[in-house]
Amino acid sequence: MAISKRRLGRTGTDVTILSYGAMELRGQPRAPALSDDEAGALLNAVLDAGINLIDTSVDYGTSEELIGKHVGHRRDEYFLASKCGCPLSAPADATPPYQHDYSPANVRADVEQSLRRLGTDRLDLLQVHMSPSRDQLEADDTVATLQGLRDEGKVRFIGMSGILPHLPEHIAMGVFDVFQIPYSAVQREHEDLITAAAAAGAGTLIRGGAARGAPALDKNWRTGPLGLAQGEGQRRWQTAEIDDLLDGMSPMEFTLRFTLSHPALSTTIVGTSNIDHLHGNVSIAEKGPLPADLYEAARERLTPAS
Repeated sequence: MAISKRRLGRTGTDVTILSYGAMELRGQPRAPALSDDEAGALLNAVLDAGINLIDTSVDYGTSEELIGKHVGHRRDEYFLASKCGCPLSAPADATPPYQHDYSPANVRADVEQSLRRLGTDRLDLLQVHMSPSRDQLEADDTVATLQGLRDEGKVRFIGMSGILPHLPEHIAMGVFDVFQIPYSAVQREHEDLITAAAAAGAGTLIRGGAARGAPALDKNWRTGPLGLAQGEGQRRWQTAEIDDLLDGMSPMEFTLRFTLSHPALSTTIVGTSNIDHLHGNVSIAEKGPLPADLYEAARERLTPAS
């Protein structure tokens, strides 16, 4: 079997419905310890499995450097996405999310640093990180800067890593080729906006689609301004009483395949630092979306919880 592909909106690129999120390569203290050899084996396993999109960021510590070192020689095998607006190095006295800067000088500095670290001459996708407002983007002349980088050939497409409340105005701007949006069975707040982004011709990168390994088991599911409050994913899962629909599936399989069932999804980004987990994710993705009747039954139960 192989992972199926979908069109990434108007980029015209066909991407695997499962892509790799490289946040787990950022190193300690915010990710598992990983040796250089382990990182290399993992990244090559990603490509060997047929995954053809890798998502990273300036914010992800050593991630970009490891990608450049270990799979830079395979650059033509994957669509490479990174982000901008990030501080060039993580502040020593702060925890994420860091203060971001969308000025032309910082956006350009981010891109130049990413290109050096990744060992490449272009980013396939440059995404604005942390969902700033349209007013802020206009005040900082961010979009014009992105378009300039595109015209120079350093960036092929521009995107937005967006969330409420600003995502609707990002879509309405009509300038972004791709949107990265959070979504899963227990985080459906952006479900209709994924559809709206695709209807506007954009590709959709879905993050959080595996709900960090299964919301039913993870009491500390993603927290903070880009996620849910502590324990909220588990609460929503339990409130929906979804277990009887699993029919032998693990919560992880059900959750990932639920995400893949969204008809406007281009791909879902799932990160891991463990090769066995990677292979498990690939096996699930090869099964594809849930059966249509199961997906609709799950949506009916999950709607009140979300």
